[in-house]
Amino acid sequence: MSLDALKIQIPQDLLPVDGRFGCGPSKIRPDALDALHASGSTVLGTSHRQKPVKQMVSFIRSGLADLFSLPDGYEVVLGNGGTTIFWDVATFGLINEKSQHLNFGEFSSKFTAAVKAAPFLAEPMVINSQVGTHPVAHAEVGIDAYALTHNETSTGVAMNISRPMGADANSLVLVDATSGAGGLAVDAKDFDAYYFAPQKSFASDGGLWLAILSPAAIERVGKIQASKRWIPTSMDLQIAIDNSRLDQTYNTPALATLFLLNNQIEWINNNGGLSWATSRTSESAKNLYQWAENSTFASPFVADPAMRSNVVGTIDFVDAVDAAIVARVLRAHDIVDTEPYRKLGRNQLRIGMFPSIDPADIEALTACIDHVVTELAK
Repeated sequence: MSLDALKIQIPQDLLPVDGRFGCGPSKIRPDALDALHASGSTVLGTSHRQKPVKQMVSFIRSGLADLFSLPDGYEVVLGNGGTTIFWDVATFGLINEKSQHLNFGEFSSKFTAAVKAAPFLAEPMVINSQVGTHPVAHAEVGIDAYALTHNETSTGVAMNISRPMGADANSLVLVDATSGAGGLAVDAKDFDAYYFAPQKSFASDGGLWLAILSPAAIERVGKIQASKRWIPTSMDLQIAIDNSRLDQTYNTPALATLFLLNNQIEWINNNGGLSWATSRTSESAKNLYQWAENSTFASPFVADPAMRSNVVGTIDFVDAVDAAIVARVLRAHDIVDTEPYRKLGRNQLRIGMFPSIDPADIEALTACIDHVVTELAK
């Protein structure tokens, strides 16, 4: 970054109230941190097998059931390790023999890689599309699990979740919702496993996975276990289900993560639930994409508006404007984590727009970017 860039000052009245726009870990509301501090010794430093923590896990499970309006028989299951671990959990415990995968970015392809490496599964069917778009699942004989991704965090592409038309009635729909859950609309009837982590829309820390499982998914888990397939204990989904029914995880969880997750679920539900959260992310996305479309130097990376994410926005810059320099100037003013996904390798910014982020702060961010680019051009 040039010395001239280092000298750029963004006027105080342009700055957002909160400058955290990361795509994970994402902004944690100050009120949630205050509540964690106020909890004192009631949760942190206590046993996860005793009432205070078990009650909190119960609140998380019931709160998510309310948030997603879960039909009878659907269950919320928790385990340690994050979504990366759940790809392995699902490989062992949810795919019977052959799966279909939609690959359209860094994270959607990782589940595919896990399945390809499994010696007890058939070679999966993989449907690819160019980055910045998403493919469409289609029914195929012999497929017992369809692996979809609600929101591709690396590219800012979101897809509507629905069951593939004509799919076998016994096939499962497995949805990676890591960055989509809680910020994008979804109907539980359209999935059998909707799995995510708490460091995105749920404004907590990582290291935990959560999965909403349908009765069909739970039945599949039981049948696979009965088949005597070898499954590592830490990745045994039946063990996770059994422990979750007791409002606990198989091994010790991070209690602060649970506390912040529960606080965020309560905050969303108390404000109007998923419809409120999605209206908030939709407003943020409107502020970002309309600005980019009207800009002389920026444009949405995702060309099709129907595929643009409301929780992760990717904005390309013209070659004459170095997005990396813009991000560094922003960071110098405590506007942080706007850098692009490293492996995508584009001249762009990536903006988190999760429910905790005020849409007005997205609008302020765009004004700050305009100011920095104007100053760089002088």
